[in-house]
Amino acid sequence: MIDSDGQNLGIVPINDALISAREQGLDLIEIAAGTKPPVCKITDYGKFKYDLQKKANQAKKKQKVSVLKEIKLRPGTEKHDYDFKMRATEKFLLKGDKVKFTIKLKGREMQHLKLAEDLASKIITDLKLKGKVEQSPKMAGMQMTLVIQPAK
Repeated sequence: MIDSDGQNLGIVPINDALISAREQGLDLIEIAAGTKPPVCKITDYGKFKYDLQKKANQAKKKQKVSVLKEIKLRPGTEKHDYDFKMRATEKFLLKGDKVKFTIKLKGREMQHLKLAEDLASKIITDLKLKGKVEQSPKMAGMQMTLVIQPAK
């Protein structure tokens, strides 16, 4: 048992622990139930729950949330548009977001898959320093997709 000041009182019978908690006007809380003997602490239950919630919120703040951004291209995308989208992609990667590239093919462009493959390889080589390939280029219906994640 641990008292309200944080001192370890050793092994105490449950009835004595409950009486001690009532005398102080506090609650007896079981901290570690799986140990032999179980660890209990005399404290205010409301304050205990508040501290647990505060720790959980602190852990949540420190989590890194990764967002998946999508860039859509066509095999015939012009150089200026391509460069503009690469600058946006570099900003996303520096911010820590993943980027999904979708290369859409329409109609007879399906006969020229080599153009989409060349564009995907160009994307990979242009972003080699900023990110690494998480999902290699693959065809899914009428579009090719690849995912780049930030380099660490």
